[in-house]
Amino acid sequence: RAALADDSGLVVPALGGAPGVYSSRYAGESASDAENIRKLLEEMKGADDRTASFVCVIAVASPGGGTRTYKGSCNGVITSESTGDGGFGYDPVFYYPPLKATFAEIRREEKNRVSHRGKAMLALKADFEKVLGWLASDSA
Repeated sequence: RAALADDSGLVVPALGGAPGVYSSRYAGESASDAENIRKLLEEMKGADDRTASFVCVIAVASPGGGTRTYKGSCNGVITSESTGDGGFGYDPVFYYPPLKATFAEIRREEKNRVSHRGKAMLALKADFEKVLGWLASDSA
């Protein structure tokens, strides 16, 4: 059987790329979103460069051992305090300049259109017929 998986992370250049792959456990293994945000904001105090990117990679693996990946990213700025009550994770502190709002302040449909995960899914969708053919031939 084929497998599909995705992973996303927040990349902050001022923090050397952190939290990156450790985004969901940045403040510890069982940290809450609020705890992760609190640690991020504490480490960003005084930072001149507040740029950040959300990055998502979706992987499709075939039974024959092959893998295809699809990447999406979204650039923004880390705010100095949480704003908005929607979304999850770092959404309340990820300001998206084109919409002049944090991800926690925009509707889910808008976020899905511009987000890292949305872009990665669109890339997979655009390639879906090829993926189905590849899976059929790779697992034969």
